[in-house]
Amino acid sequence: MLSFLDKLPLALLVLASLTLGLAPFAPEPHLWEKLKLLAAGGLVRPIDIFDLVLHAAPWVLLLGKLARMRATRG
Repeated sequence: MLSFLDKLPLALLVLASLTLGLAPFAPEPHLWEKLKLLAAGGLVRPIDIFDLVLHAAPWVLLLGKLARMRATRG
């Protein structure tokens, strides 16, 4: 799994996080909306949970890549 993160280009992960991770942008980023629903307990439909996973995946991969880069650097 970690070698998979090493092979992903950082620029691609940043681009995916800023586009898919935040789209649609108006009136607020979609991921933020889903996280607020999760915190309020309103994220109960399977499609909403799938939507949260879809929009959060680029961010999770980006954070994993950055953590991996930091761990292997030092």
